[in-house]
Amino acid sequence: MTIRTTTPNLLDSPPIPVQAKLAAAWTSFMFLYVYVDILNFYKPGVVDGILNGLVWRFDISSTLLTIFLVSVSIPALMVVLSMTLPARANRATNLVVASLLIPYSIFNAAGATWEWAAFYGISIGIEVLLLAFILRSAWTWPRTPAVAAGPTTTDLRQDLRQ
Repeated sequence: MTIRTTTPNLLDSPPIPVQAKLAAAWTSFMFLYVYVDILNFYKPGVVDGILNGLVWRFDISSTLLTIFLVSVSIPALMVVLSMTLPARANRATNLVVASLLIPYSIFNAAGATWEWAAFYGISIGIEVLLLAFILRSAWTWPRTPAVAAGPTTTDLRQDLRQ
C-alpha cells in the first residue's frame, strides 16, 4: 500500500478569517486617519489657527472637539466590533460604517489648494482604498450552509433500511 503525502510549501498561508481581515483594515485606516491629522499640523498656518481658536473655519469649542473625538473613535471601535460581533451584525455594521466614511474622507479635501493636491490625493486615496477593501470583504463574506438540527427524513429512511 502506497500512501501519498504532499510536502507542505513553506510559503502557504492558511485562510484568514473575515473578522481578522476587517479588524486589520480598520486598524490600518485608523492609523492613517490619525497620522494624516498629525501631518496636517505641519501645513503653514494650521497651528497658528489652532492657537487663535480656529480649526479650518470653525471656532474651537467643546462641541467641535467632541465631534472630532467621535469621528476618530469610529475606526477604533470598528476594530473591536469586527472581531466580536456575530457574523450577520458584523457584516451589516461594516457595510454601513464604511459606506458612510467614504464621503466623510473625501470631504477632507474641501478647501484644499492645488499645492496640497498630492497630500490629500494620496491620503484620501488610501483611506478610500481601505474602505473599499472593507466593503468588499464584508459584502463577499462567505456563507456556510445551514446545518440541520436533527436527522433529516432521508437519514431516517436509510436508518430504517439497514
